[in-house]
Amino acid sequence: MTKAELITQLTDEIPSLTKRQVEVVVNTIFDSMRTALSRGDKIEIRGFGSFKLRDRRMKEGRNPKTGEAVLVPPKKIPFFKVGKELRHMVNGSPLSPESKSEEQEVEQPL
Repeated sequence: MTKAELITQLTDEIPSLTKRQVEVVVNTIFDSMRTALSRGDKIEIRGFGSFKLRDRRMKEGRNPKTGEAVLVPPKKIPFFKVGKELRHMVNGSPLSPESKSEEQEVEQPL
């Protein structure tokens, strides 16, 4: 799904908003996520997954044309970890009641 397809689908599901309004909302969400990751913050969306940065150490690579050794500097890369609900949905397996209660961890009164 592309961003344009997402905007079209949301416009169809929420007819009270115009396509332009939905586009502003989607862009704002993505911009906020980019900003958070660039600051080094973690993003967690329950039931969907989480985004965080991982450090890649410096390594020696090869120039594919010449075969010459090249140093690749250290860098940070975004990493996505899928949430349990989404993983089960994609795999077609139902989320068991036990695993739902593990995720929610609600404090029970005595």
